[in-house]
Amino acid sequence: MKATSWDSRLVVRADDKNLVGHAGIVLLRRVADRVGLTAALSAVLPQGAGPGWRDRGMALVQLACAIALGVTSVLEAEQLQHHWRTLFPKPVSDSTLRRVLEAVDGPVAARIERVRAVTRRVVWTWLALRPAGFPWISVCGRELTGWYVLDLDATVVTCTSSKEGAAGTFKGTWGHHPLGAWVANTRECVAMLLRPGNAAANDVADHKTVLAAALRQLALPLWPKLLIRIDGAAFSHDVLDHLQHLTTSRRRVRWVTGWAIHTADEAAIALLPEEVWTAALRQDGEIHEIKGPDGSMVSYQVAELTGVRDLTGWPEGMRLIVRRVKPSRRDLKKLTAFEQATSWRYQIVATNIPAHRGLSGVPGSGQVWFVDALYRDHAEVEDRVKAIKRVGLGLLPSKSWQINAAWVLAATIAADLDAWTRLLLLHDEPELARAEPETIRRKLYHLPARLTTHARRRTLHLDRAWSWVPTFTTAWQRATQLPALT
Repeated sequence: MKATSWDSRLVVRADDKNLVGHAGIVLLRRVADRVGLTAALSAVLPQGAGPGWRDRGMALVQLACAIALGVTSVLEAEQLQHHWRTLFPKPVSDSTLRRVLEAVDGPVAARIERVRAVTRRVVWTWLALRPAGFPWISVCGRELTGWYVLDLDATVVTCTSSKEGAAGTFKGTWGHHPLGAWVANTRECVAMLLRPGNAAANDVADHKTVLAAALRQLALPLWPKLLIRIDGAAFSHDVLDHLQHLTTSRRRVRWVTGWAIHTADEAAIALLPEEVWTAALRQDGEIHEIKGPDGSMVSYQVAELTGVRDLTGWPEGMRLIVRRVKPSRRDLKKLTAFEQATSWRYQIVATNIPAHRGLSGVPGSGQVWFVDALYRDHAEVEDRVKAIKRVGLGLLPSKSWQINAAWVLAATIAADLDAWTRLLLLHDEPELARAEPETIRRKLYHLPARLTTHARRRTLHLDRAWSWVPTFTTAWQRATQLPALT
């Protein structure tokens, strides 16, 4: 028999209507409306009159939803809205979206940040009321109940055209060097500061600005417990002093940061007796081992350096934890003379977590192995950085610094909507709750549908054979059950 080609007797016609592409927009937009974000943005953004006037708050939410679905420019955001014409019959043009971004100057951005903070308080209240409660992070199998964890990190955003503020970066590329803050508990990006490409990784003023903006975003209770983690690239005396002074009579702040190793540190490490070194642990509580140059398994080791290293002039109560591991082949060329002589590679962590008390409510959290694991858990922020670079931050759309700064703010709103959708609607779907942006788009957000109207009721029809349809319909039901806030 003659084989039949897949395109045999195939006809393509443009004769249907009420088709919806990227139907996941209904989840993001429903969450934005239910938590009160859309109405609040409409109240703080510039308002006008006339038949052609478009609500700026609604337009910003539509832009944020489009960014969450993967657009990288205002033109793409306008074009994507044509997939939703049956749901939102009046698409916002790219020129209107650009005017919305142009309107987000300093005072307007401050009002938008206050709206985000109020909305976040609502979301966190709903999270606390869930059967599982507010999401607390775990380190070495121990839950940090009651501790809100804030991670800071900077990243490089490259560009290929001349843009205001673009400059050479420390990686030898050309672009910008934004600094952001993420809540490890909820994976929300609560602050993002657009900076020139040549901005220093340990700029004290920038870290103070981001920390202040992040603290304003956190919906913390009275007398909260806050843990701040920063990697070694941001190490400086002034940054540690600022972290130490964040503790007040109403707020307890603990911090864990990287430490730049100098000759004085190496001299102190050389004084440590061999018996003080203990095995480091992984996040699951197992001994952290790595294959050595000879093929044998070698464990990471940690030790207390506080009593050996002179810390005069540094923040009171600060501790130093040193970690060592046998260097891999790719690290052999980077070793210092001291490391070559000892055949170990070293890393130091600074913290103000007391050795005897640790973190309140977390047994054993003052031990060196726990502080080391707590700092290494900060590496998860790299995944958050990669995620937001796929949700708007990876490509700045304009030559104007002001528009790019507004775009960064819109990207953080998009990241909020994506995080809130996962936290409120997909919390019992771990495969989607922690999925990469491309994964959740492919499985949920980019689902096609058809819209019908009957008896004054509109129905969005999904392909029943799609494996994630039950998850989509359950998420929609949960979205409709959220209390409507205006």
